[in-house]
Amino acid sequence: MIRLSGSNGITLAADEAGTRGNPAVVFLHGGGQTRHSWGRAVAMLADNGFHAMTVDLRGHGDSDWAPDGDYSIDALAADVRAIAASLPAPPALVGASLGGLSSLIAAGEAQTPVARALVLVDITPRIERAGGLEIRDFMTGNPDGFATIDEAADAVARYLPHRPRPSDTSGLAKNLRLRADGRYHWHWDPAMLVGRAADSTTDAQHARLEDAARALSIPTLLIRGGRSRVVSMDGVEEFRRLIPHSEFVNIDQADHMVAGDANDAFNAPLLDFLERST
Repeated sequence: MIRLSGSNGITLAADEAGTRGNPAVVFLHGGGQTRHSWGRAVAMLADNGFHAMTVDLRGHGDSDWAPDGDYSIDALAADVRAIAASLPAPPALVGASLGGLSSLIAAGEAQTPVARALVLVDITPRIERAGGLEIRDFMTGNPDGFATIDEAADAVARYLPHRPRPSDTSGLAKNLRLRADGRYHWHWDPAMLVGRAADSTTDAQHARLEDAARALSIPTLLIRGGRSRVVSMDGVEEFRRLIPHSEFVNIDQADHMVAGDANDAFNAPLLDFLERST
């Protein structure tokens, strides 16, 4: 694990693979997830000549929690810009859900180039409200934590019924921490959902994300989960009108968490796009 400087004194945890100095790719996970959410994508890119980095967003995983409770989209986008500025050249940004929104704002509203390419994973300016509420309900569904990791695995299985429940829960354990109360809790700051101004289902936030998308001139790829209830095909069509040069891939067998649902199907178009965009 390495530490990166975010904005306003926040430090962020990251893993990296590949040779520093090679074209950089920065992965930014969804809300409530951690840097361990990308399966074999990081190793694949390293094997193909990239410097790949997976980052814990502020308040997630091993990154700092914001002492002022600022988890706004502006704070998250500022972290993305700080990471990009620390690299020798603008990286490609790969953002899922909240990480994608942060990347879109960071790149689309930047005064100087932040990224050389952008990959959004099951996120667009138009977010289906029902799907967004499902995510929020899951994240707030167990405020007292879990007695065991297996109990947490059961909760995930109910939330993701299309995905086989793993018999080995060691991967899930990376997203949990045993607290002083003797129970396992998701490893993110609960303040992230209290009064946070990053509700992208509001009209004002939608308009802001649309403007950021229109401003993009860099190569852009949208990867959607074919079973997603967060991004509809109407949302995809709107996205492609906003960014006429963008590319689109639909992963039929995946839901919102595309990289976790169908990692090989996700990795193939990602590598193809990044190789063509470098």
